[in-house]
Amino acid sequence: MVDLHSQYIRLKNEIDTAIQTVLDSANFVKGPETEKFQQELSKYLNCSHVIACANGTDALQIAMMSLGLKPGDEVITPTFTFIATVETIALLGLKPVLVDVDPDTFLINIDEVRKKISENTKAIIPVHLFGQCADLENLELLAKSNNIHIIEDNAQALGSDFIFKNSDRRKSGTIGTIGCTSFFPSKNLGCYGDGGALITNNDEIAKRILAIANHGMIKKYHHEYIGINSRLDAIQAAILRVKLKYLDEFCEKRRNAADFYDERLKHIEGIRVPKRVNNSTHVFHQYTIVLEKYNRDEFADYLNNKGIPAMVYYPVPLHLQNAYKYLGYKYGDFPVAEELANKVISLPMHTELDEEQLNYIANTIYEYVK
Repeated sequence: MVDLHSQYIRLKNEIDTAIQTVLDSANFVKGPETEKFQQELSKYLNCSHVIACANGTDALQIAMMSLGLKPGDEVITPTFTFIATVETIALLGLKPVLVDVDPDTFLINIDEVRKKISENTKAIIPVHLFGQCADLENLELLAKSNNIHIIEDNAQALGSDFIFKNSDRRKSGTIGTIGCTSFFPSKNLGCYGDGGALITNNDEIAKRILAIANHGMIKKYHHEYIGINSRLDAIQAAILRVKLKYLDEFCEKRRNAADFYDERLKHIEGIRVPKRVNNSTHVFHQYTIVLEKYNRDEFADYLNNKGIPAMVYYPVPLHLQNAYKYLGYKYGDFPVAEELANKVISLPMHTELDEEQLNYIANTIYEYVK
């Protein structure tokens, strides 16, 4: 699904040098490399503050802590996504309020969000799923009119642009009150371990985030907030500094692969290729198709037997997970997410795909459907 080894070989000299620099400095936690990475990512995103942390899940938790959300406050988020989004809401004693997604884009359905807003709603967490942005312009209008924060889950879309109706463009993660991202190795900008970051243009919130991620400390041994210990180590920061220089190139390579898939697969009856929205560029963290008339297990087995990995994200929507039965949702509450969970499958998508590999994947799919 992701050829990290070939990518490493291509960047080996730069990566090895970056790691050796950290080893020689013996500054393993935070330190100059982490500071430089934060500054460089902030410049790339054209935002005021980037605060690195240990992983994307911590980023979501720290974001909600920094906004002062209290137990019982409601946070709206889609049911078709990775578990971390709802998990962090629940861990803080907040109430997850789930909504359905759009059947074509897999992104949060704003009409459904509007229905679920109550006097207890304090935040909305749209997930920029698979690499393109949710409709942030209309979400922002909705949030402002109800005095609600937007926390962007940008773990899969770092590097994408949101395009406003007036043609202004801003990087994903920089539009809500806070953006959260992950540097898990398979991400478009991935390190060689765990890592994450929070993004904000609000100076006061940035100060709280910085403190909360460091045990709630404003200055050493003076704890202003209840915090956690969440740090990006210097080796990971050094690796990310190298890879950040190539992020736009990485995203373009993924788009090129997606263009190839689109052209070869869009004419197959019963296979729906991913829809690209007009208000966002797409960085294709995943290339996810919908099988409308084929058995997914048989389709996946066929590809796997031909040496082609295929993955299902996400086979069980959040509202049907055992851990969240206490929320009171049942099968049938979110029909779009439930249908997608049974029909979506993702094809290999990474920066090292070449034309021979792409042709082999497409031809193998043609063999299956003929």
